[in-house]
Amino acid sequence: MMHDMKQMIEQGQTVLGIELGSTRIKAVLIAENNQPIASGAFDWENQLVEGYWTYSEQAIWEGLKQAYLKLKEDVQNQYGVTLKKIGALGFSAMMHGYIALDKESNWLVPFRTWRNNRQEEAASSLTEAFNYQIPQRWTIAHLYQAILNGESHVKDIHTLTTLAGYVHEKLTGEKILGVGEASGVFPIDLETKSYQQKMVDTFEKLASDRGVVIDLRAILPEVKVAGESAGGLTEAGCLLLDPSGDLKSGSLLCPPEGDAGTGMVATNSVKVRTGNVSAGTSVFAMVVLEKELSKVYTEIDLVTTPTGNLVAMAHSNNCTSDLNAWVNLFKEFQETMGMPVDMDALYQTLYETALLGEKDGGGLLSYGYLSGEHMTHFEEGRPLFVRGTDAKFNLSNFMRTHLYSALGAMKIGMDLLLKEEQVALDEMLGHGGLFKTKGVGQSIMAAALNTPVSVMETAGEGGAWGIAVLASFMLQKSEEQTLGNFLNTHVFNKAEADTIYPDRDDVLGFEQFMTRYKQGLPIERAAVDHLK
Repeated sequence: MMHDMKQMIEQGQTVLGIELGSTRIKAVLIAENNQPIASGAFDWENQLVEGYWTYSEQAIWEGLKQAYLKLKEDVQNQYGVTLKKIGALGFSAMMHGYIALDKESNWLVPFRTWRNNRQEEAASSLTEAFNYQIPQRWTIAHLYQAILNGESHVKDIHTLTTLAGYVHEKLTGEKILGVGEASGVFPIDLETKSYQQKMVDTFEKLASDRGVVIDLRAILPEVKVAGESAGGLTEAGCLLLDPSGDLKSGSLLCPPEGDAGTGMVATNSVKVRTGNVSAGTSVFAMVVLEKELSKVYTEIDLVTTPTGNLVAMAHSNNCTSDLNAWVNLFKEFQETMGMPVDMDALYQTLYETALLGEKDGGGLLSYGYLSGEHMTHFEEGRPLFVRGTDAKFNLSNFMRTHLYSALGAMKIGMDLLLKEEQVALDEMLGHGGLFKTKGVGQSIMAAALNTPVSVMETAGEGGAWGIAVLASFMLQKSEEQTLGNFLNTHVFNKAEADTIYPDRDDVLGFEQFMTRYKQGLPIERAAVDHLK
C-alpha cells in the first residue's frame, strides 16, 4: 500500500487543493479515490488598514509558500518521496471582496475583504437598480462604492477579481472564475452561466452617469463551471508555490472557487433541497433552491453552486471570533492559576457546559460583532455582553448565550427562507470550527434552524479538500456525469455522517433568545455610536 502511494505521488497522479481562509491557508493532497493523503497549513490574520480589513500581497504569497512547504514535508515524512508532479490542482479563497489590478497586474489599492461594511450606499443603489439583492461584500458593490467615492484608481482598472481569481491568474496567466465565485462578483444568468447582460448594461450606464466609462466584461474574469479546465500551471506559478524549483509545470487547474462553493462540495450539498452551513469566523447557511424566491430580500443573497444552480445564502460577518476571545480569557485564567492548558479540552468543557444551560440562555444577551454586521445593518461592530439584574448569570447560561449569539444574525436570514418562503430543506450539513466539539455546535444549529444537522467525517478537511475534489472531478468526469452524481459515486459513497435532530425545547428556547436579541439591538447601536 505504501509502495503504491509512493508510486502514485511520483507519477503525478495526485490532486492538490489549497484554500485561503480567513484565519488559515490550508493545502490538501488527495489520491485517486479522492481521500486526503497529506496536508499543510499556515495561520494568518487580517489587518485593519486605513479603515479596511485586508491581507497584504506579501502575506498572501508567504502564506501560500508556507502551507505548500508543510504539505511537501508531510509527503516526504509519510512516503519518503519529494513532491514534484501534481495531476491537477485548484485554488479557493474567502468569498468575494475586491482586488483591482492595473495592466501590469499590480494592485491599485489594498485587497478589500468580504469583512468590510463600507459599501452600503453602493449595495442599496445597485439592489434597487437591478431589482436583485447585491450584498456589500460583493465585488461589484466595492467597485460602485469606489466610483461613488470618486476614487482615482478606478480609471486604471484592467482586471477586477477576487482573492481566488487573483491567485489563479498569477499561477496560470488565465483570468477565470468558477461560476459559484463569479456569482458573488456580479449576478449570473442561470441560462448562459455568465454575467447578466441587462445588469451589465445598467451598471455601465450608472457608472457613465458618474463620469466613469467602464467596460465591465473586459475587466471581469471569464466564467467557467465545474468540470471545465481553467488553464495550466506555469513555470513562474510553480516558483510562487515552491521556490525550491522541485514543482514541475503543466498541471491542469480547475476554475477557482470561493469558500461557499467548496463548502457545498465538501458536504455533498450541491443538489436541490440540500443545504450546508459553514460556521467559523463568519457563518453562512446555503440552500440549493427548487425555484426562484417570490421577492427580493436584502437579508438573502442569491449565488450559485459550482455548476451554476441557484442557491440562497444567509450570511453573517460574525460568528466565533468573540466566542473564541472569551474562551481565551478562560485559558488566561488557567495559566494565571498555574494549571496546564489543553485548548481542545477547554473548548470541549465549555461547549458541553453550554448544553446544561437554560433553554433561552437564562435571560443573558451578547452581540459578538467584532466587525460590522450587514444582516442587522451595522457598518461597525462592538462586541457586547449584557445581563439584567434578574438574569440567571452562571457559566452554562453564559456559554449557551454566546453560542446562540454566534448564530443570531444568520438565523434572521434563514427564518425568511424557512418561515416566509417555505423553502424545502431536508437536511443541513455542517462544517467549520463551531462543529469541532462533537455534538454541541450541531445541537445549537439544529435548534436555530429547526432542521436536522449532520456532520460528515470528511468535513474537517474543509474547503481545501472541496476544491481538490473539484479538480479531481475535472480530471475524472465522464461526458454525461453531473457533479452531484460524481460526489455520490466517487467521493461520498462510503462516507459516514453524524446527525442530530432538533430538540423541541431547544428550538423554543432559541426563539425566546431571538426575541431578546432583536429587542436588544438598540443597545448594540448605542455601543457603536458612543464607543468610537
